[in-house]
Amino acid sequence: MSATIPISEHLASLPLHSRTPLTWAREVLSDPIALLIDHAFLEKKAANNAMDLLARWPADFFPGWVITMSNIARDEGAHLARVTQLLVRRGGQLDRGHSNPYAKALRLMVRKGGTNEILDRLFNSALIEARSCERFGLLANSLEDSDDPELAALYTLLFTSELGHYQSFLKLARQIAPPEIVEARWQEMLSHEAEILAQQDPGPRMHSGWRQPA
Repeated sequence: MSATIPISEHLASLPLHSRTPLTWAREVLSDPIALLIDHAFLEKKAANNAMDLLARWPADFFPGWVITMSNIARDEGAHLARVTQLLVRRGGQLDRGHSNPYAKALRLMVRKGGTNEILDRLFNSALIEARSCERFGLLANSLEDSDDPELAALYTLLFTSELGHYQSFLKLARQIAPPEIVEARWQEMLSHEAEILAQQDPGPRMHSGWRQPA
């Protein structure tokens, strides 16, 4: 992220079909330990996803595949370490199990077999990264004038990283099918992602829903 461009401008440029209100950030920050626990599992699953993609499709099939996936896996592993260290310092610990209904619903959109599966896996990854990018940006903005600069710095850093990851997944997707097919499927999945997010319950989770005004 360019140091001269504020987070709000990057948020406006994301192609998401729905926008999370700032009130979501204020709600989830009321329970920062639970949010960090959920966040840690998010980073773990992101690292595992990149490693799985790295192993499933050969480098010579997609130029830059191995380098991109290994870099993303490295980044997500580093994020996991940073989040868990912060969690432990604040007296929290990881749960033994974790459920992410948002990510589970997104996986159901992935078609099986051949190029369609590869394309959908990349789009699925890009969707999660783009939404996470949005959420981290909102959290960073919400904490800008708070008395928790450590947490604000974490979310600002991760906003920048997720922005790059989303763009990397999308760049690879655009190499493997004609532009009209790629764009049509991308818009379809963006629309489904917004619908899935709207169905999520509120709570201290990175991909939770939010309470509607009374």
